[in-house]
Formats: sequence, structure tokens, C-alpha cells
Amino acid sequence: MTKDEEQRVAAEIRAQFDAYEAALRTNDIAALTGFFWNDPRAVRLGPDGGLYGHQEIAAFRRARDVSDVERVLSQVRIVALSPDLGVATCDYRRVGSGRRGAQSQVWMRRPEGWRIVSAHVSLTG
Repeated sequence: MTKDEEQRVAAEIRAQFDAYEAALRTNDIAALTGFFWNDPRAVRLGPDGGLYGHQEIAAFRRARDVSDVERVLSQVRIVALSPDLGVATCDYRRVGSGRRGAQSQVWMRRPEGWRIVSAHVSLTG
């Protein structure tokens, strides 16, 4: 990829990453679920273990406690690996509890648009 292509792809992923964060803040379950690849191979690893497949990820979203989801991001990094694949990472601090964490998301361009195919979320304490 040329530098211009890398920047274009990174900007596309960043726009999706920002939209995901906006959906997280408002607990827009349909949007949050829609950002993930609708496939049994989609994965979301978190502090309580793994969610394997779109159905498990959607069930988690519907049942999740959202009393402490507001967060402030830092160290956001987007790396375009190819025209159709990239990684987004960040650190965060939850506003309510002050707990800190980090996340990574592997984004893949699909026919239906950019989707998270694999994610990992950590949270301290």
C-alpha cells in the first residue's frame, strides 16, 4: 500500500472506531452488535472470558450492565495492514469507577462494510 492508501484506510477504520465508541456511550445494542462480523468465527475476549460467534456477542450486549460504561480514551492507534484489514487499539479510563483498561479490535472490510472480526478488552480491578 502507498502511504496515501494507508492513511485512507486508517481514516476509514477510525471513523468506524469512533462510531463504535458513540454506540458504546449510548448503549445502542443494535449498532454495537452490528459492528461485529456476523459469523460464528467472530471473537470478543474480555475480562470474564471469551465470546465466540456473533450470537454470543449479541447476547452479551443485551445482558450487559451499563452502569459504568462511560470512558475516556487515550493512546488511540489505528494501523492499516492492507486495503481491507486493520487494527485499532487504545487505553481507556472509566469515568465513574476510574478503572483502567485497554482494547484491541481487528477490523476487516466485508461486502457489508467494515466489521470487527476479533476484539480483546481488558479491565483492571
